[in-house]
Amino acid sequence: MTETVLIKNLKDFVGQTVTLNGWVYNFRSSGKIAFWQIRDGSGFCQAILSADELASELWDKAQQVAIESSVQISGKITKHPKKEEYEVQVSDFDFYQIAEEYPIGKKDHGIDFLLDQRHLWLRSTRQWAIMRIRDTLIHATYDFMRERNVTKIDSPIITANAGENTTDLFKVKYFDETTYLSQTGQLYIEAAIAAHGRVFDFGPTFRAEKSKTRRHLTEFWMMDAELAFIGLEENLDFQEDLIRFMVQEVLKKNIKELEILERDIAPLKNIEKPFYRITHAEAVAKLKSLGSDIGERDDLGGDDETLLTKEFDNPIFITHYPAEVKAFYMKRDASDETRVLGADLLAPEGYGEIIGGSQREDDYETLKKRIEEYGLKVKDYQWYLDLRKYGSVPHGGFGFGLERIVTWICGLEHVREAIPFPRTIYRITP
Repeated sequence: MTETVLIKNLKDFVGQTVTLNGWVYNFRSSGKIAFWQIRDGSGFCQAILSADELASELWDKAQQVAIESSVQISGKITKHPKKEEYEVQVSDFDFYQIAEEYPIGKKDHGIDFLLDQRHLWLRSTRQWAIMRIRDTLIHATYDFMRERNVTKIDSPIITANAGENTTDLFKVKYFDETTYLSQTGQLYIEAAIAAHGRVFDFGPTFRAEKSKTRRHLTEFWMMDAELAFIGLEENLDFQEDLIRFMVQEVLKKNIKELEILERDIAPLKNIEKPFYRITHAEAVAKLKSLGSDIGERDDLGGDDETLLTKEFDNPIFITHYPAEVKAFYMKRDASDETRVLGADLLAPEGYGEIIGGSQREDDYETLKKRIEEYGLKVKDYQWYLDLRKYGSVPHGGFGFGLERIVTWICGLEHVREAIPFPRTIYRITP
């Protein structure tokens, strides 16, 4: 029996005969020699089959190979003579299954066709690289939080409350009541800071915006964090440290994947520098000088974010937005009640917002007043108000959209590639 190994570990077995399990994602032959490109999930390698080395019945069997056939192969591991790659000189193999004709060919396919075949498109080298980077970012988030004593708290997906406004929520019939799919876990994990001090959640969220931009999905993964005894500047420092750690983890663990994506890593290495921090008023002035028609009290649109972030070589915190364009729970600036103690973090290279955060209003009467001003029903938020009656403290938090971070770090054109099975206003299958 030979040892079964992963492709990523082949360098440790040069000169040894081992067994691999995987899929033949491409192949070619020339006379009495055949080359199979093998993928096993951990990486990629070339398997070389020779008619002179294999039994005649095995060589005949090898001619049945088809793209995406699943195989088990055994052979000696050799190093490529010119590249830092390792090959298998096949001495034995067997098919788990000989695949039918694969619908995704080498020719260019339209995006709609590829999304219809998303369950198969995920196997492509490019999509493999994106999902591996996504996985690193998820693990980096958990590692960062654990190192800083931030406790994971799970928030509900079905909720009776809107985190921001009900027009962007999906309604769900819940027995005899109307509820919603959650757009954020923030309100719920705020309840946990009095027990744990610093908490976060990480899971799917849903927004019913009928948006057609390259930055929007109707279902996406979001991480929300809430931190007790914290002010705006400390909150921004925490976010900056988190993003820097996530990027560094990708640069450490996913260089091969970034190469597959042909991602220029120079802008990612630049994340070691401090992030920029400018106010909304300063951002508006800058945008006007760049030709935008944005108003003094307007939120930044996607085009504004793209325009602005192309002017900076690192992420930008935009602080002190007008209160009217932000959520009811954001604390107002004591020096200017028309603005909130909040910030959005914009990724460079035109990618735009990846994080939204703020100081939360911690006073009962003020928060109640805001709920009423925003046209919400106080009774629906009484439990949230209660948190300000029993040991309220200064606190703040933020949330990041995982797919937007993946899109930026991978250098993608559209967020739909950043999630295994994208959901948009036009797509709910496969």
